[in-house]
Amino acid sequence: MNVKNSTMTRRRFLTTTAKASAVLAAPVFVPGPALGKDGRAAASERITVGGIGINSRGVAVLRDMLSQPDAQFLAICDIRADRRKAIKDMADGKYGNKDCATYRDLSELLARRDIDAVLITTGDRWHALGSVMAAKAGKDVYCEKPCSMTIGESQILAETMRRYGRVFQVGTQRRSIGNFKFAIGLARSGKLGKLHTLHASIAYYRPQVVHDWLPAEPEPPKEMVDWDLWLGPAPWRPYNHEYVAGIGGWLCHFDFNAGGGFLNWASHSVDLCQWANQADGTTPVEFEPVGAARGYAAKRVVHARYANGVKLVMRSNDPDGWLNLGSLPVRFEGEEGWVETGDSGKIALHPETLRTERTDFTEEGISATSHARNFFDCVKSRAQPVTNADIARSSHVASHAAAIAWMLDRKVAFDPAKEAFIGDDEANRMRTRAMREPWHM
Repeated sequence: MNVKNSTMTRRRFLTTTAKASAVLAAPVFVPGPALGKDGRAAASERITVGGIGINSRGVAVLRDMLSQPDAQFLAICDIRADRRKAIKDMADGKYGNKDCATYRDLSELLARRDIDAVLITTGDRWHALGSVMAAKAGKDVYCEKPCSMTIGESQILAETMRRYGRVFQVGTQRRSIGNFKFAIGLARSGKLGKLHTLHASIAYYRPQVVHDWLPAEPEPPKEMVDWDLWLGPAPWRPYNHEYVAGIGGWLCHFDFNAGGGFLNWASHSVDLCQWANQADGTTPVEFEPVGAARGYAAKRVVHARYANGVKLVMRSNDPDGWLNLGSLPVRFEGEEGWVETGDSGKIALHPETLRTERTDFTEEGISATSHARNFFDCVKSRAQPVTNADIARSSHVASHAAAIAWMLDRKVAFDPAKEAFIGDDEANRMRTRAMREPWHM
């Protein structure tokens, strides 16, 4: 090396180092929120979230998620332009910026590598497919219930979450609510004696099987309402604004709901009964519709029986027989006592001597705050949430099997290990539905 060149190199090095030291010594401004001020977690501790199909119930869940200091909502995907704007405004208002991105196609949102988890609150037809797509894109998933349209979708969903190692929480939030946990604790502890009957409310929304089409209307511009994406895997039919207006517009139509709407409530209440009976991972072995319905399309009560002899009574939400403790009541009966509770947080039980622990619960059954907290904790720890994909699988399979018995209007036998009906080809054909091309799982 030439000495002159060597000297010049050292001089340049010393000059550059001095300048760099001056820059490093100067004060650097870091925004307060990035350091965890204003009650928010530091940026490195936040879980970034995207939303898919946020409306109605989804807005309430998102609001509970936004209350968590370590969650940051980055983007909304919806087929409706007005819903995209509404959720963007909600998120931007929360953070005081204009950063929430909007998408019409969920594949574009799922392609973002800076999103850790997604909240899926679309209609039933998109729950399983959207969750599977999210898992394959490396996202953890909080999905509203019912999380599957069929027994087959329940199986694929659970297997996909296991294969891709994703955290999955289904929105059966009552597993995280104090009064329900208390009642189930009594049932599982043996304090009610040997369990013999479980009661599940299944008909807050009236189950019915409707195959009619609403009158055809001109499709709006795709940017305003993407009708093809709204249908997704469901069979094609002409557009009508009532379908996309909200849950009341599509709920009664069989192509868009799970089990004729049977699972809208059963996915909650049967799940709680499964937990009380320590039956996570299995299902009843027989299902039988009982009693004529007042104005219903089929039977309004389904009786089921577990292999351990416990009876599961799935019945309407009519006040007869319930103790008016709020929506979605459940009741667990044993040889030495019983307990009933609902969304009000109140608890009725017998004998009263069982009321030895705190029973003045204040978090209502519709709140997703504790359930969202459990989900975010598991996203960080990689533990299984309280209603993970395997738990959802068994409770949804049980509910789908009950719905099939209700639709067939006859008793059916079921094999929990194979998740198939015994000697009943007609019932087994109803375990799956075809998906409209090009959608598949």
